[in-house]
Amino acid sequence: MTRTSALRHSRTARVVVVGAAAVLALSAAGCSSKSTDNSSTGASGASNLTIQPLVQIDANGKEVPASDNSAAANPASDGNDKCAPQTIAMSGPLTGPNANLGLNIVRGVQLALDQHNKANPNCQVSVKKFDTEGDPQKATQVIPTIISDPSIAAMIGPTFSGETKATGQIISDAGLLSLTPSATNVSLTTNGWKTFFRGLGNDGVQGPSVAKYLAGTGKYKKICVVQDDSDYGTGLAKTLTEGLGPIADSSCAAQVKAGDKDFSAVVSKMASAKPDGIFYAGYYAEASPFVQQLRSGGVTSTFISDDGTKDVEFVKQAGNSSKDALLSCPCGPAPDKFATDYKASSGYDAGTYSTEGYDLTTIVLKGIAAGKVTRPDLVDYVKNYDGQGLAREYKWNAQGELSNALIWMYQVK
Repeated sequence: MTRTSALRHSRTARVVVVGAAAVLALSAAGCSSKSTDNSSTGASGASNLTIQPLVQIDANGKEVPASDNSAAANPASDGNDKCAPQTIAMSGPLTGPNANLGLNIVRGVQLALDQHNKANPNCQVSVKKFDTEGDPQKATQVIPTIISDPSIAAMIGPTFSGETKATGQIISDAGLLSLTPSATNVSLTTNGWKTFFRGLGNDGVQGPSVAKYLAGTGKYKKICVVQDDSDYGTGLAKTLTEGLGPIADSSCAAQVKAGDKDFSAVVSKMASAKPDGIFYAGYYAEASPFVQQLRSGGVTSTFISDDGTKDVEFVKQAGNSSKDALLSCPCGPAPDKFATDYKASSGYDAGTYSTEGYDLTTIVLKGIAAGKVTRPDLVDYVKNYDGQGLAREYKWNAQGELSNALIWMYQVK
């Protein structure tokens, strides 16, 4: 995810939310439910369908073992942290069609803070939660509010690539640390921003890795690539198409718009093309009705998508049509203890980017514990950080990209 969004259809709620109770209320107003990231009962009667990890792959599409996270940084530390009260921000979609991706993150942020604050009574850190709906235009209204609040020392976000692209320069100019758990468009780290750090692999890693994995299975001789019009969808589709080479049939490539619900023209095109697989680069809000309409239209090609689709809401909304879908993500499955703690804390199961939100918040907390409480000090702290998290090792290069990033493949079963 990232992640980007060019959401233009009707959504009126745009609020700034502070406090755990408020974000739970927002989750009810948005598209989240207390179903797990791994199971759902959907509109088409799907029950017991689960999003299961298949394999972690490298840049060549080859399987690599999961990393050992036994030495992951703990937000509780040793319980001796001391600081004046501090505040961080989280920005992203807390309402709207793709809200679950933001809610997954904010619950991870809150869990890290709760564990830290409980163990460290002399160093209390709170979060202010800002709803952008994942919309670039709304983000340009919300981010200045964050920047102008002198109490905010760092930010987890933005969440989607489009909103990050729209606001990254003003965030950098303000000197505010911006740790994204989800925005994956390749170009975000090419703008000379000084405060932006990406907490997972980008689409320049994901696209080619997935392409080589798909080609390596030997199952796909022809794949049609369909993309939405977001920065995320267009960027991922480009790198995937290039990686697939002749397997990506340009004659059946197609584009849709964020907010579309009628995919009849694209379904007709897919039915005529008869590909082995259809890769959809975009988000679950459109992927769900798209795959439903493909199946209703008699198209049985393997449905393949990305981290923007890898969410419980995809399975819930698409129902049985989501069965056997392949989903890629630069995010790994939640470790068992984290998943248990997350469910106990929020009432929800850990989902896409939950672990990243937790890990990145933990890094900020470690900086605060080290006495880095100003915006410049926290930027420098992260710039030189090197440590193991639950999801991966976090060490960044000069552009704010991780030194090492891998991709996971999942399947709906």
